[in-house]
Amino acid sequence: MTSANDKIPGVVTRFAPSPTGYLHIGGARTALFNWLFARHHGGKYLLRIEDTDKVRSTKEAIDAILDGLDWLGISGDGEPYFQSQFEKRHAEVAHQLLEKGAAYRCYMTQEELAASRERAQAERKPFRINSEWRDRSDWPADKPYVIRIKAPQQGETVIDDLVQGRVTVANAEIDDFILLRSDGSPTYMLAVVVDDFDMGVTHVIRGDDHLNNAFRQLAIINAMEWPVPTYAHVPLIHGFDGAKLSKRHGALGVDAYRDELGILPEALFNYLLRLGWGHGDDEIISREQAVEWFDVNHVGKSPSRFDLKKLENLNGHYIREADDPRLASLVSPKLGLSYEELTLLIRAMPELKARAHNVHELADGASFLFDKRPLKLDEKAAVLLNDEARTHLALAHGALAAAPQWEHDALDAAVREVAESNSLKLGKLAQPLRAALTGKTTSPGIFDVLVLLGKEESLARIADQMLEPNK
Repeated sequence: MTSANDKIPGVVTRFAPSPTGYLHIGGARTALFNWLFARHHGGKYLLRIEDTDKVRSTKEAIDAILDGLDWLGISGDGEPYFQSQFEKRHAEVAHQLLEKGAAYRCYMTQEELAASRERAQAERKPFRINSEWRDRSDWPADKPYVIRIKAPQQGETVIDDLVQGRVTVANAEIDDFILLRSDGSPTYMLAVVVDDFDMGVTHVIRGDDHLNNAFRQLAIINAMEWPVPTYAHVPLIHGFDGAKLSKRHGALGVDAYRDELGILPEALFNYLLRLGWGHGDDEIISREQAVEWFDVNHVGKSPSRFDLKKLENLNGHYIREADDPRLASLVSPKLGLSYEELTLLIRAMPELKARAHNVHELADGASFLFDKRPLKLDEKAAVLLNDEARTHLALAHGALAAAPQWEHDALDAAVREVAESNSLKLGKLAQPLRAALTGKTTSPGIFDVLVLLGKEESLARIADQMLEPNK
């Protein structure tokens, strides 16, 4: 096995999703691992859209996959390869195998297959294709047939997997699977092998649910005398409770993490990287560090557990690290801001992002800046602004109006002077002020809020709550 510092020349990896749905979180991690492995070794990372299922494959799914990969910054090198465009090539290889004697025409009917399957069930044996056509050449000219591989029946097949280690399967367990259907269309098993060879793929990094497929695909590779790729079968992602990952665990499409959960791409990139792979105790890993450090040999053998709370906490870190104009550009469409309002949002962002875990929280936290008077108080703020609190607001209003400068320290001093002279704790003034200024009981620091809103707007909002309770 290689270390993380060794470079393998000529590496070509691929990510090969089926466009029958969104780019799910497991697929995104597989793409990431392929991208990182290729980048680490200075190789190529290719994207293959496996769209041979014409009924279920959709343009919307293809667009969602391409969009999700682009958002994460792991688009393929060059144009995507669409599997459906190469069906003639797949069929050509099936006929080459037929000519080499490594495959055969099988005329078994559906009824015969069903009967064979029922016999296996009755005998409590695993079902294996046992076709009388395997070694025959007296093929009828007028009957439909499929082309099956002549899988080896003796010995065993061994895979030295970079993640799973050495895995051995008896060849008797590999049946004569179909290469070409009776309508001339290739099966997934054939198309994958041909595409990998034609694309020059050297390393196949994919979920361990494909490990059994690897042994079947090797039957084709060996029969064609093609180079065997290096395999790395990565354990699947489970939920936080160890169960199979589902929507209740956060198994959403990549676009949903962006649009519905407000996750930044660098946060999801970092989180997916750490799902099953690690570099010591490092939790925050940049894209550059990931490329430098990534080693597929250090992917764990056990399923990793997806924890949405950990992702949100990590996202909070990246929000605090992000540029203010960039964050403002993400928040602005959610609030429908003008150019002038966007400028204010950028100014406010250092205070807003300090406590936000996602873009939606940023937008919610910023909304008070652009609310029209009189503010609509949320339930907690309405309860807080009782008669006593409104009396305190009047005291604060007078002191703030007389402040020599409308800046943080001067406003802080003015409010503290009111508190001290009236034997009040600072919170007895700050909390009603926050409710009056923002309509909420949580916000950035109250003196930052005053500065951001400006003197005229701040005093007007306070006065609104001094005059009468908000209906």
